[in-house]
Amino acid sequence: MTDQTESEPTDEYTVLARKYRPTSFAGLIGQEAMVRTLTNAIGSGRLAHAFVLTGVRGVGKTTTARIIARVLNCIGEDGTGGPTVAPCGVCEHCKAIAEDRHVDVLEMDAASRTGVDDIRELIEGVRYRPTSARYKIYIIDEVHMLSKNAFNALLKTLEEPPEHVKFIFATTEIRKIPVTVLSRCQRFDLRRVDTETLSSHFKGVAESEGAEISEAALSLIARAADGSVRDGLSLLDQAIAHGSGAVDDQQIRDMLGLADRSQTFQLLEAVLKGDIAPALERFELLYKEGADPSSVIEDLLEITHWLTRIKIVPTAADDPGVPEIERVSGREMASRLQMAAIARAWQMLLKGLGEVNSAPSPVQAAEMVLVRLAYAANLPTPADALKAMDGSSAQVSGGGAPAASAPAHQSTASSPVAESQSLPASSSGINQPRAVLAGGDTLQALQVSPDPVLEAGPENEVAADPVNILEVARLAGERGEAILRANIINNVHLVSFEAGRIEIRLGEHARKELPYDLAKFLSENTSRRWIVTVTNEAGDLPLQHQWNEAKAADRASAADHPLVKAVLETFPGATVGEVRKQSTPSSEG
Repeated sequence: MTDQTESEPTDEYTVLARKYRPTSFAGLIGQEAMVRTLTNAIGSGRLAHAFVLTGVRGVGKTTTARIIARVLNCIGEDGTGGPTVAPCGVCEHCKAIAEDRHVDVLEMDAASRTGVDDIRELIEGVRYRPTSARYKIYIIDEVHMLSKNAFNALLKTLEEPPEHVKFIFATTEIRKIPVTVLSRCQRFDLRRVDTETLSSHFKGVAESEGAEISEAALSLIARAADGSVRDGLSLLDQAIAHGSGAVDDQQIRDMLGLADRSQTFQLLEAVLKGDIAPALERFELLYKEGADPSSVIEDLLEITHWLTRIKIVPTAADDPGVPEIERVSGREMASRLQMAAIARAWQMLLKGLGEVNSAPSPVQAAEMVLVRLAYAANLPTPADALKAMDGSSAQVSGGGAPAASAPAHQSTASSPVAESQSLPASSSGINQPRAVLAGGDTLQALQVSPDPVLEAGPENEVAADPVNILEVARLAGERGEAILRANIINNVHLVSFEAGRIEIRLGEHARKELPYDLAKFLSENTSRRWIVTVTNEAGDLPLQHQWNEAKAADRASAADHPLVKAVLETFPGATVGEVRKQSTPSSEG
């Protein structure tokens, strides 16, 4: 299955992660795309002078860098070969590189040597030809740890390196490497190895070690490895020692502090039913059996995600690679639950996981997460809450509850906004507040009448003389003068308004040419000549400011309505976001 770096038995034990480290491309698992690209490049002689390998920890970046070093410097068994995708493993260079003692293959850990002086020392050696190998190769691990000055010092050499030098960079944080460096390297993204591939690989390693390990145990180890071959081999090493050669899934659960999967499904089902007492008993049992509280919450999150997948793509439950417990229990639970309940459980568990990890007592924090989730299961969905309120609205308004009345605003010729924004009360209850829940924790209640200036009107004809500043702004919108309209709404303090003459005070951000532009626009689009004068008098607030105040008053009024209060109490953290006027024909009253 893999190449071994040590072929001769020794008395000293070698951990599996080192013992089964690949020494050629044939031994790499899960990286077929990178291997194919490098194979083609070597076969055509199009070798880059610098490579950057990126991926999660333990996926094989440093191992790949050493394999590339062997590929480039191998001379074959007879000493006459060139770069090859299949290093012989017996020539002096292959052996020296495999044993980490080749003088022309230099490894540098950028995590401990981050400064510009370290890079200068490296650059000094670049100009000298290799001692015995074909190429002098510099492998810099965790290259993103280099300082800015160190990267700058390396840049020139990287741009025009000597023909006998190759650079190989490895990093887990590709985004921290300057673009100027990345643009001069051939990049390879090493992917996480999928669970099936890892499980198969670990099975081969276990057989080579003479260990008996069940398929379920291998699957648990592969899942815990999270795509990392090295992490998985370390867990396998620990598992073999833990089980004295024979390992089953229960031993792996005990070793990793994992809960039994079937028990976790039953725990989630009890919680989502609102049966909190049995759920807490089951959680306590899992904890006594060695399950870590954080792992239990993580398992619940994983199952919740699995249920979501089944809801969206039902055929996912037919995948033979999925354990039977997840296929059967997952399909049954998904058929009974609504997507809204699953999504709510995901959000609460995700937030609860952070609490468990940071709480002084993880057990208590996990129990509180389950309690919250169980009680939330009994809460109505936003749609159900609205239906319930719709059904009781007639009783509330008819039972003597005060109807929400709009705040009283004064209406003048120079400030007509309040009148157009107000919400007249109705004895029939048609204009009473109605709550509408939107995304997140924001409550949308009562629609405010649309911006009156945005109403469409006739174009390219002489308009009737406006009688207030609001009609002037509306006319500007109808004629496509968006900038002028925005200035009227936000930067004009109206002092007086009469036919053919307007007196204003300019706002802080108004253009000096605004009075001229306004007079010119009105004279060209109405039947009379207009004069706009500027004064230092305070005048009215700009239209936008008036609308904002009116909306704030409407929100405050809506929040006092009994139905809205009930929603706010039912959904803690919700707020009244927007208030709108319901447009219902009067005949329905």
